Amino acid sequence: MTDRQTLQNSAAPIRQREGRLGLRTLILIRWIAVAGQTATILIVYFGFGFKLPVVACLFVVALTALSNLMLSIRMPLRARLGNVGATLLLGFDMMQLGMLLYLTGGLENPFAILILAPVTVAATILSRGPTLALTILAMVLVTLLAFFRAPLPWTGETVSLPFPYALGVWTALCVASAFIAAYIWSVADEARRMSDALAATEASLNRAQNLSALGGLAAAAAHELGSPLATIAVVAKELSREVPEDSPLAEDVALLISQSDRCRDILAGLSQRSDVADHRPLERLSFSVLVAQACEPYREVGVAVDIEFRSASESTEPEAPATHEFMHGVGNIIQNAVQFARKRVVLSLYWNEDIVRLVVQDDGPGFAAPVMASLGEPYVSTRGGEQAHMGLGVFIAQTLLEAGGAELKFANSDGAEVVIRWPRDMFEHSIERSRAI
Repeated sequence: MTDRQTLQNSAAPIRQREGRLGLRTLILIRWIAVAGQTATILIVYFGFGFKLPVVACLFVVALTALSNLMLSIRMPLRARLGNVGATLLLGFDMMQLGMLLYLTGGLENPFAILILAPVTVAATILSRGPTLALTILAMVLVTLLAFFRAPLPWTGETVSLPFPYALGVWTALCVASAFIAAYIWSVADEARRMSDALAATEASLNRAQNLSALGGLAAAAAHELGSPLATIAVVAKELSREVPEDSPLAEDVALLISQSDRCRDILAGLSQRSDVADHRPLERLSFSVLVAQACEPYREVGVAVDIEFRSASESTEPEAPATHEFMHGVGNIIQNAVQFARKRVVLSLYWNEDIVRLVVQDDGPGFAAPVMASLGEPYVSTRGGEQAHMGLGVFIAQTLLEAGGAELKFANSDGAEVVIRWPRDMFEHSIERSRAI
């Protein structure tokens, strides 16, 4: 529950293992930009006959083309850019666009809106700091272009737009830069967090399934080795009766017998542990037994874990397989309660013909009020006080349990209270299918 995933940045500033932007993709986008800028300049100059510093504009476009060639030569196209590398390249592109706008009328140029493109890309793939830096750079460029610019290319007399219009364009671009950066970054960051949390959930479940598979392998090995080991033991005992005590082989025979006995004990232990780990999910167990198994690892931590039955007397107890989703999901909820409880955790079991319900309640500080609405989302503090932490435990538990048809509700009632509720038919049948989700 208290585990936190940390990302380690690569030492190279322009290439990082955790980069989300592929160099191949960025180079392709920049080549498209070069082609579009070149075509626009030539069409405006030759097609419309506007007075345009065409040589200077093409030189600025050539800078981007040259940087693309250098990137293609010096770095593998499969490389991925981290925060620093992507920020430098997007900042370069923003400056290049600013130079083109300076040569072609500044904010009076209709293409000034393209200054928002690098900000949008940054908000989508970069962290908060680089996105903020590029947003500020866009605002600075927009402000400079409002005061310093060459005349807008035109035929005949030079066109100069009124100051209120220029002020409106400046305001619109600044507000749009800030809004787009904040809005898109928030949405993209939530998507990244959810993706990382789901990956952590899958890894946690895979680990439990791999451990179970390992238990099955151990059982198979114990079964297959049992027969030849028994034969070895029988032969060794026969030899011990036939070899005289003063024979030089007597000591070797005794060693053979002792080691065969040791192998037998080891295989017996493997068989017992694998029975618990691997065969139990194949059985249908009662609801109370499932809960008892889920809380068993947390009973010896100095906190009392009590199970209370509040079922309808006329209803038979439901049964279901001990799937990894149930055991890991309920186990995470119980672990969280034990971790923050002062003395006692109560597990209340209820069932009738329609529903199956488990209430996990502890006598700890309860859930912090600011995070009650966000519980179940990844990387959200689950408790208040000095022990508050950012974790995935509740998210993993909710994801796994909801795969089996459960609904979770969180509340504070003399401590924290988590209510897990299944429709009875979903509990008895869908939990088994949830492992395929």
